[in-house]
Amino acid sequence: MARKGTMIERSIKSKYLDEEMTLKIYQPEAFSDLYKYHICIMQDGNDYYQLGRVATLSDRLHESQEITNTIFVGIHYQDKFDRREKYHPSGEQQKAYIKFLVHEVAPFLDDLLPTYHMGQSRTLMGDSLAGTLALMTALQYPNTFSNVIMQSPYVDETVMNAVKNAKQVDSMDIYHTIGVEETEVDTTDGSKQDFLTPNRELHKLLTEKGTSYIYHELDGPHTWKPWQKDLKRALITMFDE
Repeated sequence: MARKGTMIERSIKSKYLDEEMTLKIYQPEAFSDLYKYHICIMQDGNDYYQLGRVATLSDRLHESQEITNTIFVGIHYQDKFDRREKYHPSGEQQKAYIKFLVHEVAPFLDDLLPTYHMGQSRTLMGDSLAGTLALMTALQYPNTFSNVIMQSPYVDETVMNAVKNAKQVDSMDIYHTIGVEETEVDTTDGSKQDFLTPNRELHKLLTEKGTSYIYHELDGPHTWKPWQKDLKRALITMFDE
């Protein structure tokens, strides 16, 4: 089935990453400069388009008016090692990548598209380490990114401490899922890790923080099958008309 919206590509030569980064931007069918749009920025961007089928979901949810005017922006990685360096809390490029999102991507999109120019209209979305990166970025820059969708994020002590020390977490909107079978997840370093237990601890902490927060436990493992199945609910929750 042909897509109804329009995919455009733009590049940013990032001074923080010393790398040219590609943004894949999906505009809904009725896109017009006369309207204002929410922005959803997805790390693991190609995966969200190909495995998550975000463009198809965007078409359907805009047509049924289940979500407000929203533009999706995908940013991808070079390989699994590059991904870890950029997204992992201890990755060598994580701090630079966050600066890239805040100081280069957000203003670039505000100049390019008819956006609201405010944190409440910007969402960061990601799965696994990309979800971790989304949360860590929004915790540090809640005025730039006030909304987070994180599917099965990696959670460690650094992440927990960032939430504990965050000053404006109660002003954020967060959608959080974890699979009940995610007890032995294969990681980039070759080890197996329990994702379920630390995610439940994160859930408890975010609930105590009093933020606007939605949490679901999914049936299934650490794969795109449950994430894709849950995406419709995630998008309607965050971008409800």
